[in-house]
Amino acid sequence: MKAELMKQSTDLFVEKGFSATSIQDIVDALGVTKGSFYYHFKSKEALLMDIHLRYIDDLLRRQKTMLETESTNRGKLVKVVELLIHDIETQGAIGRVYYREIRHLSPENAATIRAKRAEFRENIERVIENGIKSGEFRESLQPKMITFAILGVTNWSYQWFNPEGSLSVAELADMYADFILSGILAPQA
Repeated sequence: MKAELMKQSTDLFVEKGFSATSIQDIVDALGVTKGSFYYHFKSKEALLMDIHLRYIDDLLRRQKTMLETESTNRGKLVKVVELLIHDIETQGAIGRVYYREIRHLSPENAATIRAKRAEFRENIERVIENGIKSGEFRESLQPKMITFAILGVTNWSYQWFNPEGSLSVAELADMYADFILSGILAPQA
């Protein structure tokens, strides 16, 4: 039941927004009572926090595995892009809630999520720093700014990318990885 409550609420949060979705809306959509909701969550915000934690903890776990198994910094950066873009297809609704609804968490809960987001970002920043040190990436790069650019490009895709459209998830991930690694300048003759 907890998983069903999370899925239904996530869908409603995407459709109506967190503020416009009531606990009654969630339980009505499932045909259960409010007691069922409160058995699993003490409040709507507790539910939102659970959604955020599940998403970021899973993302951090998968990032860690990828960083440990990929041998080059270039490969790690490509895998990070693929991870984030692939999630649009596999985690679309929860990702939209994660990126859009953090403003509805209490300051304490938001701080917890922001710390985990910072950990994810800092892991990418270290990949870029290590790539600069190893000579894989240009010395003139500013790792922090490049990391923000990568996250901006990939995370904003949740707002517009349709995985069922003319461009596949793999094609978009490849396009972004090429753009990030090669830039947009044509090779000099």
